[in-house]
Amino acid sequence: MKFILAKKLEMSQVYASNGHVVPVTLVQAGPCIVTQVKGQEKDGYTAVQVGFLNAKRLNKPLEGHLNELPKVRVLQEFRLEEPGELKRGDVIEAAQFEKGETINVTGTSKGRGFAGVVKRHGFKGGPASHGHKDQLRMPGSIGSGGVQKVFKGQRMAGHMGDAQVTVKNLQIVEVRDGGILAIKGAVPGARNSILKIKTV
Repeated sequence: MKFILAKKLEMSQVYASNGHVVPVTLVQAGPCIVTQVKGQEKDGYTAVQVGFLNAKRLNKPLEGHLNELPKVRVLQEFRLEEPGELKRGDVIEAAQFEKGETINVTGTSKGRGFAGVVKRHGFKGGPASHGHKDQLRMPGSIGSGGVQKVFKGQRMAGHMGDAQVTVKNLQIVEVRDGGILAIKGAVPGARNSILKIKTV
């Protein structure tokens, strides 16, 4: 399995060989450095921890953790069945990916704050006339009165966005110089947000 950390840059478009316009998201993938390899015996699971983006300064615990490695700002783990031949200090670059490969992209969606049911869940809202003052975007009834509680998972107003989202089965359209990947379609998060990319 191939994997890497990336920074979302911007949406763009490229022309396919058949002349069709393909919408793409450009991301700066890597270079990442392997900061730790976790094993079943010591840690209870198998994973590779990688660092991304240079940092100006570190706190004392991170300085000790990254001893003799470059200073990095972001640390993320990728769970693996087998770490393969990766070891601490190895560099992971975007050049490992190929055009046409299928990937899953995980990121943090844009935060929308406290949102109502129309925006958050796509409710239609109530009628706008005939005695329905102030009820247009209300949630309406949530069920019979006999239960005397609100069921978990009930679709209501509340915190929207700022959650981990994975978009699956995206395709790499181009691998450009400088570690830039052109990924078909949209990926979660705002510009400059951190993404986890791994092959399916």
